Amino acid sequence: MRPSPTADTAAVAAIPVEDAATVQAIDGCEMVDLLLPDMNGLLRGKRITRDALEKVYSDGVCLPMSLIATDITGNTVEETGLGYDIGDEDRICRPVPGSLRAVPWSPRPMAQVLLAMEDADGGMFEANPREVLRRVLARYAERGLTPVVAVELEFYLFDQRPDSDGRPEATINPVTGVRNRSTQVYYMEDLNDYRGFTDAVAAACRAQKIPADTAVAEYAPGQFEVNLKHRDDALQACDDAVYLKRAIKAVAQQQGAMASFMAKPRVDQAGSGMHIHVSVLDREGKNIFASPVDAPAEALKHAIGGLQHNASDCLLLFAPHANSYRRFVLNAFVPLNECWGYNNRTVAMRIPHSNEANTRIEHRIAGADANIYLVTAAVLAGMLEGLEQQRDPGPPITGNAYEQTENRTPFWREAIRDFLASDFIRTQFGARFQHIYGQQKLKEMHSFYAEVSNLEYDWYLRAV
Repeated sequence: MRPSPTADTAAVAAIPVEDAATVQAIDGCEMVDLLLPDMNGLLRGKRITRDALEKVYSDGVCLPMSLIATDITGNTVEETGLGYDIGDEDRICRPVPGSLRAVPWSPRPMAQVLLAMEDADGGMFEANPREVLRRVLARYAERGLTPVVAVELEFYLFDQRPDSDGRPEATINPVTGVRNRSTQVYYMEDLNDYRGFTDAVAAACRAQKIPADTAVAEYAPGQFEVNLKHRDDALQACDDAVYLKRAIKAVAQQQGAMASFMAKPRVDQAGSGMHIHVSVLDREGKNIFASPVDAPAEALKHAIGGLQHNASDCLLLFAPHANSYRRFVLNAFVPLNECWGYNNRTVAMRIPHSNEANTRIEHRIAGADANIYLVTAAVLAGMLEGLEQQRDPGPPITGNAYEQTENRTPFWREAIRDFLASDFIRTQFGARFQHIYGQQKLKEMHSFYAEVSNLEYDWYLRAV
């Protein structure tokens, strides 16, 4: 009689094919980080020893359900219903197949893997950001469509020590020894001077199989952008971006700097955006947006129309924090409405210069501080709604959109109100997600405005 498999054998058998080779490659590692991206995009979880990894694959690991919707300070938001109301219950979290990767910047061998949270019945927890995106993708698959997605992320490198006023300060240039003060957009000397940083990030990307292919110096001292190659798996494209952000922060810290994806860290300098590039393939693998500039495809126009029609409802996903709204200022290459155009960085939905076969939409509204899964889910859901309803985007803008359209200033309070009242959000993402995310942001807003700022003391303490 054949003996029953041991627990260890069953655990090894639970490892999916996508991660089997990586498990062998990390046999020398000591620790593994289990990472659960929350609604704010922060990575929460546990660190385990390497010998416990197979058990996590077979049995999962318990984490509090409330972790998904903790506020930006790490506190449970009771209004979501995930805290005391349910006894702060644990839920089983399991590794995402294909997400096991090395931690190349660690001084000792380590690995990392993304987690997905289950609900009480063993299905996927519907408010988990990665699950929100997966459900949107399932609707594309039902229609025989496949989104192709690429993510661009802007960020700042700051000195680890703030200035005398406690504000972030540009780093000291490693070549000149002088603190960076000037703006030299796309300046190759800046890239050369920071080659130690960009090379280390590139090496970390290679070790993690992150398809990063471009780095540029952006429109402020110490601001950079890293672009990821497109993927026909939007979930994996977002996983790549999550790991990229972690790598950038870790490499910066190792080199005595701090990387920040804050949307508007300095009022007098450019904000940091998250640009999502999307095309859509049909069952035959053909791009349904493919078309010349002078005759845009109907599918392209309808998808843009859907993004326009649902932009206000989705704004809280694109701009989730108080600081997010400081980025929306005139003449800063940030969209102030929902217009579109070809090869035009003053619009919200830009069609980049390319050949007809590679026609795609670049969505430019979101800040780099937003949750990558939720931004991508909102973009794809808006496009799909536009395709189904055949939305008309109006004519494209040629030239300076700031001078030809109504420029609007969005506000956090209004974005929360619109999100909570939105039929589109409820239909596309579910009433439970709408409640949890909306209540999380409402609590953050109330907490933010309950604080007395230094500016209030400067303006009012003696004057009134």
